[in-house]
Amino acid sequence: MVEEIIPNLYRVEIPLPRNPLKALNSYVIKGEDRFLVIDTGMNREECRHEMFSNLKRLDADLKKTDFFITHLHADHLGLVASLASDTSIVYFNQTEAAMVNTESSEMQRRWQQIYAYYLANGLPKNELGRAVESHPWRLYGLQHGLDFFTLNEDNAIEIGDYLFRCIETPGHSPGHMCLYEANKKVLISGDHILFDITPNITFWLGMENSLKEYLSSLEKVYDLDVDLVLPGHRSIGNEHKGRIIELREHHQARLNEIISALEDGEKTAFEIAPYVSWDVGYSSWELFPASQKWFAVGETIAHLHYLEEEAMILRKTRGDKIVFSLK
Repeated sequence: MVEEIIPNLYRVEIPLPRNPLKALNSYVIKGEDRFLVIDTGMNREECRHEMFSNLKRLDADLKKTDFFITHLHADHLGLVASLASDTSIVYFNQTEAAMVNTESSEMQRRWQQIYAYYLANGLPKNELGRAVESHPWRLYGLQHGLDFFTLNEDNAIEIGDYLFRCIETPGHSPGHMCLYEANKKVLISGDHILFDITPNITFWLGMENSLKEYLSSLEKVYDLDVDLVLPGHRSIGNEHKGRIIELREHHQARLNEIISALEDGEKTAFEIAPYVSWDVGYSSWELFPASQKWFAVGETIAHLHYLEEEAMILRKTRGDKIVFSLK
């Protein structure tokens, strides 16, 4: 599907088969002699076929096409290596470029650390193994490093009539970056602001308090003069302030659920997660697939870290497990 949103800016919907997100909103901007593609889809044939078909409809020559990636998740970054030519610029945030372009031994060490941490937080070994094996990054992520053009706060990308300013918005991922076009009042929000679903805020190695960073990043874009928000998934929106208020309230409700779960005694993150309201279409926690339990426990851990930093709960070790309790 190709849809012109405003002059020379198109939404290209890329399917994400058997994934709860359903599809990615990729955006293509047409300049005088070049194109810019924002986010690409997963490194899988269904995404590749749809992207190539739609770029052909737009008469986009890949030798004259550059790419901007909002963050490192496989559904945004995974396909870019199949699309970028030797004359393409691939713009990416500096934080995550360093994470992606790492030695395979270092990447394996990180996965081992993550595995150990989820195990300590109570995720059973058999379900943890299945979740790691089926993780989107391992199946459909970038297969090798790329020569990124790295960006930081307030760097700019100019394409045709558009001049985008880079805004660092960590939280959903360590280096998530939005693009803001002040003259046209357009915010390309990636997974920072979504309208039909809430962005997953999870545990990350190297981020002590991802939820706190996410809430700060929401505040950072709150006062921007925006008429149109182009998110990474589902519906486009035009009321970013109202949506930010809803997202704040969503996370406060989740924090309250976690506090309530601890009222009858200490628990691991895995034991707390069933007390949280998850909009995933399963009638009970027991029916959650291992992959969904992975994401739910990761988000629970992020909220527990926030509460711990706010001095509302305590963390301690019980045997080989991490448990949390009210103060």
